[in-house]
Amino acid sequence: MRVRKAVLPAAGWGTRFLPATKAQPKEMLPLVDKPVIQYAVEEAVAAGIEQVIIVTSSQKRAIEDHFDLNFELEHLLEEKGDIERLRQVRHITDLAQVAYIRQKEQLGLGHAVLMAKDLIGHEPFAVILPDDVVVSDRPCIGQLIHAYHEHHGSVVAVMEVPEEETRRYGVIGGERVGGDSDGERTYQVNQLVEKPSAGTAPSNLAVIGRYVLTPKIFDKLEQTQRGTGGEIQLTDAIHALMDEQSVFGYAFEGRRFDAGTTMGWLQASVELALTRPEFGGEFRSFLRSLDI
Repeated sequence: MRVRKAVLPAAGWGTRFLPATKAQPKEMLPLVDKPVIQYAVEEAVAAGIEQVIIVTSSQKRAIEDHFDLNFELEHLLEEKGDIERLRQVRHITDLAQVAYIRQKEQLGLGHAVLMAKDLIGHEPFAVILPDDVVVSDRPCIGQLIHAYHEHHGSVVAVMEVPEEETRRYGVIGGERVGGDSDGERTYQVNQLVEKPSAGTAPSNLAVIGRYVLTPKIFDKLEQTQRGTGGEIQLTDAIHALMDEQSVFGYAFEGRRFDAGTTMGWLQASVELALTRPEFGGEFRSFLRSLDI
């Protein structure tokens, strides 16, 4: 069955960016000239996703406004003859069919995904964490969708991290799947450990914020008890899913930035700015001129 829908959890408070996020969602912080969440939506659309489901909370109305029609702004730009900016604004509105659902309590990533159960129905779906920005030639979630169709099981995106950083991630253990079309990037997962302590990780392959999941995950999420911090962990539900279905890790192509941290956001801003043909060259020259 084709993957047509994507869930974007966007209900967090964004406390690491205070005071910038006191009155605006962290997902609306700009990377160059687009908000963080727009990159995630564009990635989903580029991978063939038809419906985007954004899980929000109170104080997140700006996200809905961003993807909605703004008649007054469009009228102003049209009157001024600013056709290029008008095109950009209309592009946002026309990106995808977007639905919203409220997560009334902050009970973790697993709970946020569970909120989308009724809108997903009985079909496979993608999960994209907007904080994880991936710069790649092929959409990262599209790479996972391809792996899902090849191996007929849920897929999590993984990347190699230094051993001392495994404690910050969910980490998989598994064996490479031979004979796949992606150059042995796929692993059959037999272990999934959330934030293992130093020296206990099953590998250095850390899970990042891209998933393609079968609808069976909703049964597992409903059965998952609250863990650390009183939250329902998606990792725990995926671990339980492994008892009934195959789960795969996919070492994606591309460079990932954690835009949910100040340093990651700064790094992503620079990387994305350098890729822009209209000012990337000038910006590169400016960086080279700095006395650092």
